[in-house]
Amino acid sequence: MEFTSACVVGPGRVGTAFAARLAESLPTRLTGRELELGDADLVVLCVPDRVVDEVAAAVPVGPWVAHTSGARTLDALDPHTRRFSLHPLQTIVRHRGPVQLDGAWAAVSGERAEALEAGFRLASLLRLRPFALDDEDRLVYHAGAVMAQAFLVALHAAAADLFEEAGAPPEALLPLMRRTMENDFELTGPATRGDWETIERHLEVIREHRPDLEPMYRALTEMTAAAVTAR
Repeated sequence: MEFTSACVVGPGRVGTAFAARLAESLPTRLTGRELELGDADLVVLCVPDRVVDEVAAAVPVGPWVAHTSGARTLDALDPHTRRFSLHPLQTIVRHRGPVQLDGAWAAVSGERAEALEAGFRLASLLRLRPFALDDEDRLVYHAGAVMAQAFLVALHAAAADLFEEAGAPPEALLPLMRRTMENDFELTGPATRGDWETIERHLEVIREHRPDLEPMYRALTEMTAAAVTAR
């Protein structure tokens, strides 16, 4: 499977990174609402989930059409039959460009072997590591992805708030969080030692200073204890 030219629809964070990377290998254009597709034989929709079906319907049938949504299934690409989806399992910011795609994984869904081949070829051009994902399992997969990224941001924000309450520098949390990932998320801390007295003292002080964070601490402690038991 080879593509001769591509058009990326959507000049946002994902679209600009995709277009810049694809341009390294084949003629690529980046378009917005005007949908100036040229003669591209691959059209990649990097648009908000809510408009994938609307934009797909406006693309003339013929080229391969893909979307990059983690939550939308392939029927969002109707009426196209040469279609697949590729979701980059990476958080992407505008200022870092295509280098942030390097080595990230990507979930590829397709209804036929040819579609999966097309998706894997796009992943190769983007320097992503593809894996096949059944379309019906997409929402379960995407929920896990959101937990890993967005919830991590929320967790960092909560921990930073407690550090600020204590007069400690929030930036000191970053090496701790990075090393936890580098250590393959090996569990340490009071829950792993069965130190429930310390955990109760934590709850007391959180209740005093930031009661809004108590439900989060309780829920995550229970999950951590379950993970310890499952080891």
